[in-house]
This record gives sequence, structure tokens and C-alpha cells, in this order.
Amino acid sequence: MAYNLEGTLLEVCTCNVLCPCWIGEDPDGDGTCDSVMAWHVDQGTVNGTAVTGRTVAVVTHIPGNVLKGNWKVALFVDDKASDEQNQALLDAWTGKLGGPLADTASLIGEVVAVERVPITYELKEGKGMLKIGTVADTEMEPYRGPTGVVTTLNESIFTTIPGAPAWVAKASKYVRKSSQYGMKDIDLQGHNAIQGSFRFVA
Repeated sequence: MAYNLEGTLLEVCTCNVLCPCWIGEDPDGDGTCDSVMAWHVDQGTVNGTAVTGRTVAVVTHIPGNVLKGNWKVALFVDDKASDEQNQALLDAWTGKLGGPLADTASLIGEVVAVERVPITYELKEGKGMLKIGTVADTEMEPYRGPTGVVTTLNESIFTTIPGAPAWVAKASKYVRKSSQYGMKDIDLQGHNAIQGSFRFVA
């Protein structure tokens, strides 16, 4: 087994709520999507290396329909990762080890940077907060139904957490300083966010 990973996802983007990318439609607004995504491993291994507690994040520019790929990405690994953990996570998230992570990696057209930075990832009772070095600072909370249960999106044509429902959320804060990677800087409130759990096995 190449990897067995369980954890959670936090994601924000420039689309309005709800992001059309997840149902296979073109991004709203100007037809492009600029996002920040992070996967936090609550428990798991990659080729025998324990990566529990580590986080992988991407800053992404999607130039059109999400399923057509050609994403531009800067990839970040939690600076608390050891050299061995860092390499294991990169092998998994860049698609070298196959499985569901390779499906997502196949949409990437250009990786403009790979860096190790401090990543703050918090998810408690639905409230999420993600900071990626000095590049991104976000806060979000899911929508809830009349009984207080989190609103979910199931069986969507696109997902960054294959096999699991996504929690439909809204970001109260989305600040991204990414011009150094050839992607636009962002400062938005009230736009799309996604949260959820994952189990990736390959």
C-alpha cells in the first residue's frame, strides 16, 4: 500500500457561493478561479512513513473549467515535517504514488513553486481557519440546515476529497498574497469555501 491517509480539507476560492466548479460548470465572475486548499492528515502513512499531524496546501489559479485542468499551482508543506515526511507528502500529492491524489494532480499544468512554510490549520465545530506562511490567511464556516446539521454536497462531478461529502461553507476572510508566484493577490469576504473529511488509499 502506497498510502493510507485520513484527515480534513479546508478550501476557499474567488467563486460565489456555491462554487460551480464542484458541479462541473465554469467558474463564475471572470471565468477563472483562484483558490487556496489544504489537507490536514489526522492519521496516516505514505510508503511506511508516518505523516500524522502534517498539512499540505496549494495556492491555485484555474484558468477555466476545473475539469479541463491546466492549473497553475504553488505547493506548500508544513514546515514541521521532517525531510522524510516532506518527501513522502510530495510523492503522494504530486501524483507519483497513484490513487485519488494522482487524479487531482493530473489537473495541474504548472507547478511554480514548492516550499516548506509554517501552516496554521484549525477546524473546530465547523469553524475553519487556515494560514499558509505569509501567502494566505482565511477563515470560514459551513452553512447549516434548520436543525443545525451541516449542509453537504454529495456525488458532485468534481471533488478535492474523493469519496466523501463536502460541507458547503462561506469564507468571512480570504486574503492571498501570491503575486510572487504569478497569481493575483486577493482580499475578499463572503465568497465560497468548502470543508470536509477525506480518506485516501492507494
